[in-house]
Amino acid sequence: MFEFHWPWMGMLLLLPLLAHMLWPRLHRPGEEQPMEGRRTTLLHPSIQLLQKSFHGKRPGTAIAGQLHAILLGVLWVALTLTAMRPQWLEPYTEIKTEGYDLMLAVDTSRSMTALDFSRDARPVSRMAVVKGVMGRFIEKRAGDRVGLIVFGNQAFILSPLTFDLQAVRGILDDVDPGMAGNATAMGDAIGLSVKKLRERPEGSRVLLLITDGENTAGLIPPLEAAHLATREGVRIYAIGVGSNKQEVMVRGVDGQYRSETDIGLDEETLKQLAELTGGAYFRATNTRALEEISQRIDTLEKTESESHTVLIPQPLYRWPLGVALLILLVLGLFPEGRIRLPGRSGANA
Repeated sequence: MFEFHWPWMGMLLLLPLLAHMLWPRLHRPGEEQPMEGRRTTLLHPSIQLLQKSFHGKRPGTAIAGQLHAILLGVLWVALTLTAMRPQWLEPYTEIKTEGYDLMLAVDTSRSMTALDFSRDARPVSRMAVVKGVMGRFIEKRAGDRVGLIVFGNQAFILSPLTFDLQAVRGILDDVDPGMAGNATAMGDAIGLSVKKLRERPEGSRVLLLITDGENTAGLIPPLEAAHLATREGVRIYAIGVGSNKQEVMVRGVDGQYRSETDIGLDEETLKQLAELTGGAYFRATNTRALEEISQRIDTLEKTESESHTVLIPQPLYRWPLGVALLILLVLGLFPEGRIRLPGRSGANA
């Protein structure tokens, strides 16, 4: 968008007209001004020829005078435009995002290898489904900080809270069951998450806890860790994964799958964790249910953004100023239509 920063300076355009109308004319062309107390007489043998030589016009003098007047007018317009400070306003949109700090805690115990989920009519492990669904969930959290914790015998931070969602997604894809041990230190995972989240602003601290069993290891009981999360303002969304089958195929330490009895979820504890912290508990018995859960959480903890557009001025006064300088150069080289070169005046003398 184009505008003048000082449009009122445009009134200067009227100044030459006002000067022409109001300036007192002390001398009019053709009018002789008498000298006080004396009369001057010019004696010349050919007075008529002398008068003719002074009043005669050289060819092109009238055109040069008109061009000179036009250049003076354009010069004044260019200088006035420069004083008005023309500028182009470039719109710039600033987006202020009020994001969340989401810590994703994933159970990596051996039971996460159970083949009780399916994708395209083929059995897949719980961990494969969690990585796929939660990976897509992470990619949708633009403007949020996301971190990743895995827990087995102990809890470990794989990624601190960061805006680099692609990096967190890549780390999650490399998570493998058993990498942190075959037990389930749920309370330690909550405690470690709270420790990292409490450094962030209040109201934005969220923990997504994904597990398929019950707490079997660690130093901190889950409910005690939940009270710590409540004190620090961390909301826990607990997701229990796994079907209701009594027997599931689980990968052993030798890499072979064997049928084992599923110990099942400690749903009562997970519900208490969510209730104490103001979060929610979800049960995912299949791939579609986990997809729906991720969508619900994404809606509950939606990032709010506010856009503000400002106009950044780009000054354009250089253009009319450049025109004015060019005209001044032309007027300096051709005063009243006659070129001025070094030594010319001496040659004419």
